[in-house]
Amino acid sequence: MSNQPSFWQRYQAPILLTVVGGAIDTIGFITLFGFFTAHVTGNLVLAGSGLVKGEDGLWIKLASVPLFIITVVVTKLYIDHSRKQSLVLSHLFLAEALFLSAFMISGLSFGPFTDADSLNVALTGGLGLTALAIRNTASKTVIKGMSPTVLMTGNTTQLGIGLTDYLANRTSENARKLANSSALVISFVVGALLGALLYVQLSYWAVGLFVIPVLYLSILARDPKFLQHIS
Repeated sequence: MSNQPSFWQRYQAPILLTVVGGAIDTIGFITLFGFFTAHVTGNLVLAGSGLVKGEDGLWIKLASVPLFIITVVVTKLYIDHSRKQSLVLSHLFLAEALFLSAFMISGLSFGPFTDADSLNVALTGGLGLTALAIRNTASKTVIKGMSPTVLMTGNTTQLGIGLTDYLANRTSENARKLANSSALVISFVVGALLGALLYVQLSYWAVGLFVIPVLYLSILARDPKFLQHIS
């Protein structure tokens, strides 16, 4: 019997996380006056555009950068100094789920938002951004082998490269790389569409549906076999 992991065993974490990332980024963008919870560089672009056009919410978008960096620093310190390294990823997923839950509660409490400069917008956006900053730190440290699950420019570029390589040389390795990048790009699109559609129906309660897969991964991350599959 083959010991090779199935496609789902190998890719369930990046697929689920990418769907969640796409959904949360979309919900934040729709409700928080164009605030990106995952794409910090997008906030800088919109801040520059807002400065030229005289739009509100400039300070919130600019503040997303130091908040993201601080979250990364705190998360990295936790990773480096944790006494139970085997549970680090589980704890990081749990922290992401908790901040996403706080993002949902804040949105339900203060929405619908009417003032792009309000502290309520800053608080809600900051909670969502913190959740995905923790995720990004985990992707760069604990699970280095997993492709980024919220930064789609690189994954889309890799999809184009993978398609070119596969058409030129249809090996199993090129097929695997193409499947990996395709799964991530498609998952983000699915997540973005689901996030928008579910928000229309459920308002910020929709966020709760995307907390569930992160909690599921937090439980799975206690299993050494799971950690081996995504490493």
